[in-house]
Amino acid sequence: MLRIMLGAHLRRLRERSGVTRSDAGWAIRSSESKISRLELGRVGFKERDVDDLLTLYGVTDPAERERLLKLAQDANNRGWWHRYGGITPDWFDAYLGLEAAAELIRTYEVQFVPGLLQTPEYTRAVARLTPGGERTDAEVEQVVALRRTRQQVLEREPPLRLWAVMEESVLWRPIGGAQVEREQLGALIEAVRKPNITLQIIPTGSAGHPAMGGAFSVLRFPEPDLPDIVYLEHLTSALYLDKPDDLDAYTHILDALAVSGPRPQEAEAQLAAILRRLE
Repeated sequence: MLRIMLGAHLRRLRERSGVTRSDAGWAIRSSESKISRLELGRVGFKERDVDDLLTLYGVTDPAERERLLKLAQDANNRGWWHRYGGITPDWFDAYLGLEAAAELIRTYEVQFVPGLLQTPEYTRAVARLTPGGERTDAEVEQVVALRRTRQQVLEREPPLRLWAVMEESVLWRPIGGAQVEREQLGALIEAVRKPNITLQIIPTGSAGHPAMGGAFSVLRFPEPDLPDIVYLEHLTSALYLDKPDDLDAYTHILDALAVSGPRPQEAEAQLAAILRRLE
């Protein structure tokens, strides 16, 4: 995401200065196609190349040059999540980077409690459901550690804003057993009291709606250079959509759910009612 942001910024600087991609490529001893890949964020940045391009584009302000050179340096660093590479598929690493950079995530869930709201015991139970072979106890604990690290985005400053819509059936599913289910419901009650967390629960007896095809998330970022991203996870892969038509379609579904479903203010009472029936 940092590469995409820096690339988009360099493209705007190049266009504003009237420099062609061919001339920019010549300035960094490379080609027009290399500039295209840099501007799309598809390759890493050499700080020397960024420095030369800033000079070519007429960026003379020392503070601005320092900021963009620092961005180039950060864009080449591996994210903290790479140390968990042994337990996460390659296609999920991209999502971890998006999640860490987002300022708002709106998500719809049909099977599990959203990962950012899961308790450790609930996460352990979900981790043991992984298809294609059982995880060892050590691998399960790594999954739990990864999840807890991810959840820090809700406590950072400023915190990630999370708006989750989930089917009530998710809450009745005894993932990990009755005690884990009760603890998870209690954790959700605490979560909805936080100002940056919004939860809407679609009652089991409600009519159908367009989102029933499966879970998805829409991520929004603080940088204007970055478009919203729709994330769709499948059993062995994931899709990342950023075309305006796709964004409009999924955003419209979330907006429709927000309007037609119970108000977020009702979530705590809904959770408490389910918890009472389980005790």
